[in-house]
Amino acid sequence: MYFIAFLICLSCSSSDDPTDITSEEMTTEEPTPTNGDTSNTTLYFPPIDSDTWETITPETIGWDVSELASLRTFLIDHNTKAFMILKDGKIVIEDYYNGAAISDNNPWFSAGKTLTSFITGMAQDDGFLSIDDTTSSYLGDEWTAMTLEQEQAITIRNQLTMTSGGDYTVSNTSCTDPECLLYLNAPSTDWYYHNAFYTLLQPVLHQAIPQGFDAYFDSQLKNVIGMNGAWIDLGFNRVYFSTARSMARFGLLHLNEGNWDGTPLISSSYFDEMTTTSQNLNPAYGYLWWLNGKDSYRLPSSTAQFSGSLIPNAPDDLIAGLGANDQKLYIAPSKNLVIIRMGDSTGMEVLGPSGFDNELWEKINAVIE
Repeated sequence: MYFIAFLICLSCSSSDDPTDITSEEMTTEEPTPTNGDTSNTTLYFPPIDSDTWETITPETIGWDVSELASLRTFLIDHNTKAFMILKDGKIVIEDYYNGAAISDNNPWFSAGKTLTSFITGMAQDDGFLSIDDTTSSYLGDEWTAMTLEQEQAITIRNQLTMTSGGDYTVSNTSCTDPECLLYLNAPSTDWYYHNAFYTLLQPVLHQAIPQGFDAYFDSQLKNVIGMNGAWIDLGFNRVYFSTARSMARFGLLHLNEGNWDGTPLISSSYFDEMTTTSQNLNPAYGYLWWLNGKDSYRLPSSTAQFSGSLIPNAPDDLIAGLGANDQKLYIAPSKNLVIIRMGDSTGMEVLGPSGFDNELWEKINAVIE
């Protein structure tokens, strides 16, 4: 019934025209225009028990409003439902397109991997596990079709970094049944976006955390920062659904390096590990986060190594949660920005990064620069 309710929300209709949310519950401030480094700017955090969220206008921070129409047309033409930009934590742009509404719950798809990464760090900080523990410590023996020696070499760190060594030539890399999890190479010797080994992180966490994954997620993260939403099982995958504002809250938490309005939710050491290159095989990958500004990168469903930055038009310090149908969670610390895009297929996507990222950032840059 819960999934049906989410589908009903997704079908809620408002207007096909761009909608700027300017609720009476919001307040608007007039900050000094700044286009430079804002790393020392005090961040605003919306209250967790209210729909109030302070706004600022593009004009007051020196953005080029003449380019907004082009950005919005691009978003509408590419099946976007929700688009938000936060500056210093405050809403600058919040639009809903193609029949969508502010209350709609949309799937994060693989952008939700970042939620699991964060919970893993919290669980480690709380002493429930170490990311260097073997996966078998929590799932037992024969959770794969590998030999016990091969299986017991896989660690939680491998699951976080896509280096588990599973056979990615199987017909379905989302399948978590033991017969689908075959050996290809030793852990930490190759990088491949093998979804099944990620998916099994939540069962690991469920076994490690005394109250279980879902209750811990709700009490330690979701409720603390005022998110809505729920995890929904879709085949072998477990997908998070929420409003765009909830994704924006999670982004704001990361803009402040895991600290919500003075309350640290995660250790600085884990945050730094999570958001920097996690292995020497794909520089553009942390702990389930995509990283911009590296000298090379690898992509899902490919064994090729590509030269250059993941998203050339985006800031080099960008970290991103990227999901199917071009779900986007961008955090740009050097610009104090959080940017959200949720919606249907753009026609350009793969499983994570896509050509849509670079084209979208070209449009964004025209506005903010």
